[in-house]
Amino acid sequence: MKRSLAAFALIALAAACAPAQAEKLVSSLSTHQVMISSSFTGTELVLFGSVERDGSTVPRRGGYDLVVTVAGPRQTLVTRKKDRVLGIWANAESRAFTEAPTYLAVLSNRPIDAITTPETMQKLGLGLANVPFFQQAGISKVLTVPDDTFRNALIRLKGTHGLYREENNAVTFLTPNLFRASIQIPAEAPLGTYEVDIKLFADGASLAQTTSALEIVKVGIEQYVASTARDHALLYGLATMLMALATGWLASVIFRRD
Repeated sequence: MKRSLAAFALIALAAACAPAQAEKLVSSLSTHQVMISSSFTGTELVLFGSVERDGSTVPRRGGYDLVVTVAGPRQTLVTRKKDRVLGIWANAESRAFTEAPTYLAVLSNRPIDAITTPETMQKLGLGLANVPFFQQAGISKVLTVPDDTFRNALIRLKGTHGLYREENNAVTFLTPNLFRASIQIPAEAPLGTYEVDIKLFADGASLAQTTSALEIVKVGIEQYVASTARDHALLYGLATMLMALATGWLASVIFRRD
């Protein structure tokens, strides 16, 4: 009985001394749904939030840092390498990356390598250089090394279209605890659900994390045509064929030579 009481007392003491989660993140987006029409040229979303502390938390010596990672719908993306074959430039080699994000933005309040250690960056996949990319090898997936030529080419090509970006000044602390970030959505952004991951750091250590989501959808006549083609493929095909025949007949009547 005494041993049981002693063990219970040790457990209670350990629980009392164990550190509670001192900080937590509260965040939201200016909108969780982006509607795309034929006139869509891109937009900017605003992420805003605060760092909440419990009463026993002392102020952090170096303040807080934030790293926001926005990842779009995942697909198999292919990178091809061109080479001269019999004097003609042709695709000589290719590499397919499975479940790769079609959109990827890494936002922070300062350079990530100044926020935490390289080991933590690699472990948490922070920054374009550390985001994991996988290749299909038989029935398993293989992690691509960071300096892989095809991986770097994919990041570079996506970056030229504004789909991959890393910005070290896109997060602003309005007060020591309040923050905002700008998320640029280009006109070429793919449709689907986007994951928004927010990580909080202080003195190089990861303190808290929260996630959110947004959705990009089509509206207007574009959405109607896309939905019809997907849900009523046969009728859509017949209607398209009839429209082509009618257009050809009308053109023959208009430009007929008598």
